[in-house]
Amino acid sequence: MADTGQRLRGLLVGACAALILLATPAAAQDTGPVAFTQTSTAAPSSPDFMLGRPRAMIGLRGNWHMATAGSDIFDFVTDQLTLEKKNFNTASLGVEFAGNLTPRLDLVAGMDFNRTETPSEYRRFIDNRGLPIEQTTQLNQLNFTGSLKVALLPKGRNVSRLAWIPRTVVPYAGAGGGIGSYAFRQFGDFVDFQDNRVFADRFTSNGWAPLAHVFGGTDVQVFRRMVVSVEGRYTWSHANLDQDFIDFDPIDLGGFKFGAGFHFVF
Repeated sequence: MADTGQRLRGLLVGACAALILLATPAAAQDTGPVAFTQTSTAAPSSPDFMLGRPRAMIGLRGNWHMATAGSDIFDFVTDQLTLEKKNFNTASLGVEFAGNLTPRLDLVAGMDFNRTETPSEYRRFIDNRGLPIEQTTQLNQLNFTGSLKVALLPKGRNVSRLAWIPRTVVPYAGAGGGIGSYAFRQFGDFVDFQDNRVFADRFTSNGWAPLAHVFGGTDVQVFRRMVVSVEGRYTWSHANLDQDFIDFDPIDLGGFKFGAGFHFVF
């Protein structure tokens, strides 16, 4: 009987050990998928996510305008007066609004303004008191433009039905046209070349002219809805001068602009 009891106890111990060994991998298999499910559903949020692709942007741009000054009116005033063509270079300020036509194509409406005012005197003449003959030259320009702007890389990507991640740097190029107004004025003392008489007067020409431009630049996202852009733009435009500047060719209003701006996207 004692031997039989010992054999029974041994069998029970072996059976329990076997059950424990069998239960251990089963428990591991049960807990594995749970842990995987828990970790796979934890999706970290990103501050770069936006709820959908932006459809428009509005902003301000500052430029340095380098005038071509290629017409004969500029040749004349820089020859006779102490003016240089670089005196018609100036700062320019503009506003822009852009709306998406496609994910990579925008229609852009803009307005910009620049103004110069430079004092001068005759290079080769003085008055009868030996004093310089002085005057002031102004050139004001106001342009209204429309352009097509093409992103050279995708602006971002969708990561779900709603979430959209913008690209940090997006180069672009574009072209367009518009219309601009100008005012060219000179006032002060002048020389009558017929008899070398000095007289005081004011000469003015105002008008409108069509314009065309091409441009290229880069948009850089600095905040979730704030984009900083750097751009270069070349503009062609000529306008007829009024009767105060008779016998001169149309004035050259074109030039190159380089600048930067900031835009709010929405």
